[in-house]
Amino acid sequence: MTVTSSSPYSEQPGRIMSREMSEQPEVLRRLLDTGAPKIRETAGQVAAKRPRFVLLTARGTSDNAALYAKYLLEVRLGLPCGLTSMSTTTAYGARPDLRDVLVITVSQSGGSPDLVASTQAAREAGAITLAVTNNPDSPLAAVSEHHLDILAGPEKALPATKTYTASLLALYLFIEGLRDGDGAAAHPLPDLAADLLARQQEVRTLAARYRFAERMVITSRGYGYPTAKEAALKLMETSYIPALAYSGADLLHGPLAMVDNISPVIAVVPEGRGGDALQPVLDRLRGRGADLVVIGPKAQVEQASAGFVLPTEGVPEEVQPILEIIPLQLLAHEVTIARGQDPDAPRALAKVTETR
Repeated sequence: MTVTSSSPYSEQPGRIMSREMSEQPEVLRRLLDTGAPKIRETAGQVAAKRPRFVLLTARGTSDNAALYAKYLLEVRLGLPCGLTSMSTTTAYGARPDLRDVLVITVSQSGGSPDLVASTQAAREAGAITLAVTNNPDSPLAAVSEHHLDILAGPEKALPATKTYTASLLALYLFIEGLRDGDGAAAHPLPDLAADLLARQQEVRTLAARYRFAERMVITSRGYGYPTAKEAALKLMETSYIPALAYSGADLLHGPLAMVDNISPVIAVVPEGRGGDALQPVLDRLRGRGADLVVIGPKAQVEQASAGFVLPTEGVPEEVQPILEIIPLQLLAHEVTIARGQDPDAPRALAKVTETR
């Protein structure tokens, strides 16, 4: 599909997505400076209720943010967590006992009917409900007991970029608040994000390499796994390249058979335990002659076919996902432009997806 000036979004393909990606350092800084006190206050109110279990509810990009929160809650707090299946409530009418359960619903718009209905049902079933949105006036915020505003500002491009990283940071600050932490590890993120965005030419070189890719595999482990899933979603919704995201452990259980020296494999390698756990997978991929691209530490990038070095030194693993996704957002944007398409306006998609 070749983009012409008839695009409903912009005459210059990708202009809106590019602008919103570039706003991420400012959004992260705003959340740290302005949003953090309210988030900490809300965390204190929730912590006082001593939830025994956490359920996370979301769809699409927000579902990947919720998965990140699951890792944080289980690793940092030791709270068991689950990702909900909303249809059990909205389609089948199930009414589980949710007393003393924290239900966190993540949604950029806060407008999807199934998210609103399932959150309302959870509250009626005794849950502590928390909405995390970019719209404090949304129906989801209205039915929830607590609300976190991610303060990302209007997002007009269909692919979510700044609302994703803002959701990650808001969730991190909230969960740190639950454990009475100060969230200091997040303070360097705005400057580091700005440095990553300034390296667009490196990403453009990668995009040229994969302009004609027919499929991609993206893998990671631990805190990096939500990044792999979000990167796959971005590539599929902008460039229409089938992109399959797997935990490194799951990749070895069957899907490794489809890896060859033609289809690219992107490995998101955290600096920390997740990266250590991914090492045997990287070794197997190299052994199969895979076209391996690494997003991660310099030592790992140097052993791959290509890659992008992340500034992970001194950055705790639990906040690295807020940085990891940025070069992959840029990659989705640049691959789509190189293929003659407009990442601002993917076909058949709407900004607010109204599932029921």
